[in-house]
Amino acid sequence: MNKQSSFKEFMSNRFVRAILLSGLFLQLGIWVRNFSVLLFVMEQTNEDPFAVSMISVAEFAPIFIFSIIGGTFADRWRPKKTMVWCDVLSAISVFAVLFTLMFATWKIVFFAMLISSILSQFSQPSGMKLFKLHVPEEQLQMGMSIYQTMIALFMILGPVIGAFVFQQYGIELSIAITGVMFIFSALALTFLPRDREVEKKEIPTTVKEEFIQGFNYVVNNKFLRLLGANFFVAGLAIGLIQPLGIFIVTEQLQMDKEFVQWFMAINGIAMIIGGGIALALSKKITPIRMLAAGMVVNAIMISVIGFSEILWLTLVAQFFTGLMMPAIQISINTMILQNAEEAFIGRVNGIMTPLFMGAMVIMMSLAGLLKTYLGLVLSYQISGVCMLIGVVLVLPLVLKRRSVDTQVNMKTTVKVVK
Repeated sequence: MNKQSSFKEFMSNRFVRAILLSGLFLQLGIWVRNFSVLLFVMEQTNEDPFAVSMISVAEFAPIFIFSIIGGTFADRWRPKKTMVWCDVLSAISVFAVLFTLMFATWKIVFFAMLISSILSQFSQPSGMKLFKLHVPEEQLQMGMSIYQTMIALFMILGPVIGAFVFQQYGIELSIAITGVMFIFSALALTFLPRDREVEKKEIPTTVKEEFIQGFNYVVNNKFLRLLGANFFVAGLAIGLIQPLGIFIVTEQLQMDKEFVQWFMAINGIAMIIGGGIALALSKKITPIRMLAAGMVVNAIMISVIGFSEILWLTLVAQFFTGLMMPAIQISINTMILQNAEEAFIGRVNGIMTPLFMGAMVIMMSLAGLLKTYLGLVLSYQISGVCMLIGVVLVLPLVLKRRSVDTQVNMKTTVKVVK
């Protein structure tokens, strides 16, 4: 089957069309919400750093608290029904915030971020479960590539759309648009295939028991165990340099702080291109090799950014870090889907996500101290070393896959000779 017919077959899948349309509406709603809330809070508090930081807390804190809980319930509940209800409840919470905003304190906008973020921890693993159910295994990498490319595209367009809507229409209409987008997403999800009937277990299990089963499943699965360790060190690497980009611009490159928007934009543009390249290569390169290659290139480029004082060299390195990021994210999601049983998809996803986010937040909180005491250059080298450690952790999986491919090729050669 050629690449064009494979893509056509993929897009003809009813599940794919519905999930991508839902994702489009969700991305629109999320970015309008995020930027309208950010600009509104800055406006109300005269750019108070604590108030602005609380937006991130409201958005990311539920990932640690509810990710594994949401993953466990995603394995218990019907995935389509879960996703539809999560979008509907998100819309209701947003409209409740809008109503309250008209008569009460502006601080209620934090509630919109918090509720949506909590509900997404139930919806996202259900979406992964549906990918496992409705997309053939050979098309999983392609599916992850297309979805990741759409997210990367909104990393460029989202801030522009969100800022425009807020500046033109204000916080009330921005929140209302967010609610409407969540409703549209729920409507798109109704076109998903019906949930199949789940066979009742002879001995019913509690949520706590299923959580423990999911944890043991990951610990006892060598592939997932190594992938989780890789996930953790990748989070350390990315979290360390996330807050330091502004200092690369001002200290290393001696540019004005406003230049950071172009520094970040290059990364976003590269992610869109990287998503397209990952899609094109998805039939030729296995996810584990794509992951290893992406992390090796990122390690080198992060090191270059830390050392470089030359504008063009830094921008080229920044471009390549963005180019490789989709390959890393797509590979990890694909391998989770390929190597976890359907019954455990939600819990595996719920365990993996906090590993990455937790490591990232830890290093983000330590980045300022490390930069102060070790310097900017050394901080970036530590990040690069963490990336290389991640490659070393999954090297046994890369070598195992190469051994399997070699055996397959030898068998094919023997057949041809016969």
